[in-house]
Amino acid sequence: MGQPLRIGLVGAGAISGAYLDTLTTLDSLELVAVADLVPARARAVLERVPTAQALEVDELLAARDVQLVLNLTVPRAHASVALRAIAQGKMVYGEKPLAATAADAAEVLSAAERAGVTLGCAPDTVLGTGIQTARKAIDDGEIGTPISATATMVTPGHEAWHPDPDFYYQPGGGPLLDMGPYYLSALVTMLGPVVRVSGAASRVRAERVIGSGPRRGEVIAVQVDTHVTGVLEHQNGTLSTILMSFDVVGSHASRIEVHGERGSLAVPDPNLFDGDVQLRRLGGTGWETMPVSAGYRGAARGCGIADLVAAGPGRPPRASARLAYHVLEVMERLLESAHGGSRLPVHSTGERPEPVPLQELPGRVG
Repeated sequence: MGQPLRIGLVGAGAISGAYLDTLTTLDSLELVAVADLVPARARAVLERVPTAQALEVDELLAARDVQLVLNLTVPRAHASVALRAIAQGKMVYGEKPLAATAADAAEVLSAAERAGVTLGCAPDTVLGTGIQTARKAIDDGEIGTPISATATMVTPGHEAWHPDPDFYYQPGGGPLLDMGPYYLSALVTMLGPVVRVSGAASRVRAERVIGSGPRRGEVIAVQVDTHVTGVLEHQNGTLSTILMSFDVVGSHASRIEVHGERGSLAVPDPNLFDGDVQLRRLGGTGWETMPVSAGYRGAARGCGIADLVAAGPGRPPRASARLAYHVLEVMERLLESAHGGSRLPVHSTGERPEPVPLQELPGRVG
């Protein structure tokens, strides 16, 4: 494997802890620097990784020993941080979405191409055994020709548990842009790219109340749609129906189901890396749990960076920025359709990432 990839972390908020769990257990990756607008957050990272150093953002982006910038800032800052890192010749791996808008994301992709640097983007949950086993079942013909899929994510809102939930209700947030990338990345990974969309959306409340932390009881404004539904037309003819909501209490529906002419799959939560894949065959007597047959075992947040490091010449990272761009355009067009009332084309035409054979995560210590 050679020397580990040296990583600079920008944005040490709530999600950073999950990434640190991975960065500290893979010998192919090394966290060398951290920057956050809140010094206490940076100090908390140093308590876990005392060999790293705390820097200002500009210092980190210019640091010679930083090879890849892990961009965990809020969505509205994703593009600006990525562009500044690319200008310094750094690779970038970012949290989803790739940018707050598809136009900003396209600028990031173009800048990276001109600079010749590699871009990766979450979610990397699609690399785990859950989604990869489901994909292999589809590719192996277990359900026959895919006909339709459903994807359901409902919650009454993140303000109940998140101490700083403002960005969920600002441009770049909302249930579709926040949770949609997990579900849409899974659908594209299993079924291929989307070519057309139609959607509808609503905003039930103009305000939300923070339910935990030091700001408990504070009222925040809602600036985005909080309930989005729609139909995605895949290039292979499959029709996926999605429901993403911050307004609904709960659901008995499977997170994702895929239906074919000879069977149906119940797919585990795409916000997780593993979970049972269940198959019901035409003429069968019930659901059967499929054996784990593909994906990275024991994967966790940040496994997409390890996959990026392991990618050889000619293989782009599976958690690629181009996949993230396609998913972002699908979401943006879906919202445009919801507001305009028309069926709209999706212009980006990315292919499915390469499948992940069943294996251990590259660079795992021990």
